[in-house]
Amino acid sequence: MQPQSQIADPAALLRWYVESGIDEAIEDQPIDRYRLAAEARERAMTGKSSPARPAAAATRPPPAAALGAGLDDGMATARRLAEGADSLEALRAALAGFEGCALKQTAMNMVFADGNPAAPVMFIGEAPGRDEDRQGLPFVGRSGKLLDRMLSAIGHDRHAEDATKAAYIANILPWRPPGDRTPTAGEVAACLPFIERHIALARPKLIVLLGGTAAKTLLGRSEGIMRLRGRWHEIPVAGLDSPVPALPTFHPAYLLRSPHEKRAAWRDLLELKSKLGKSI
Repeated sequence: MQPQSQIADPAALLRWYVESGIDEAIEDQPIDRYRLAAEARERAMTGKSSPARPAAAATRPPPAAALGAGLDDGMATARRLAEGADSLEALRAALAGFEGCALKQTAMNMVFADGNPAAPVMFIGEAPGRDEDRQGLPFVGRSGKLLDRMLSAIGHDRHAEDATKAAYIANILPWRPPGDRTPTAGEVAACLPFIERHIALARPKLIVLLGGTAAKTLLGRSEGIMRLRGRWHEIPVAGLDSPVPALPTFHPAYLLRSPHEKRAAWRDLLELKSKLGKSI
């Protein structure tokens, strides 16, 4: 890959940015967000209006207090839309019309789900990556191919005609974070009602949580995946009569970076296979 200084063609430079994972721009002047937050708190306490600012400041992001209010509004809208969906098709449409998550503006495609929704097990990851964003399907890149091999090792396939041997796959977030960065707490919170409703509509017998973000989000826990994996937990879901058993394990992308953990992941798969045999 050529360094930026050696690329004279603007189109080639843009391609180089994309291939390098550079898909966000920053302003030419730094913004002291700590000061903005402090000023917002002071105005809230004193009732004073904000001082006049140069015209250029109008383009800056709002203070933290305003962002918090916007996030609350987005979460309320997400919950209303999610609760109003009475089928997976309706949920997909509701999610496509949701404007409360900024990731939608930078992603190429919404990634809803793949596999057989009638499968007894639902796999939930963190967010789409580059390949998933381009194809509009979850787990189709390198980590997806590893997940398919993991499924095959216990006799399952995401597209198996026999639903008892199939799998259903989704993510906490339906849109790719720029540069595959870790999702923010606000982004996760905005999309959480949709994945919760997704589980309620799919009604899986078991859930496998792939990676720390998925596990901590749906279990409401603060521990990392090293502490959570390998043990069954329960996820209470509105609309279901009883909590869904959930098994956290390593994300396939992590296993690609840390192959020495594949032995532990294999133990988790064997535990899943045993549980599936008892639940089907």
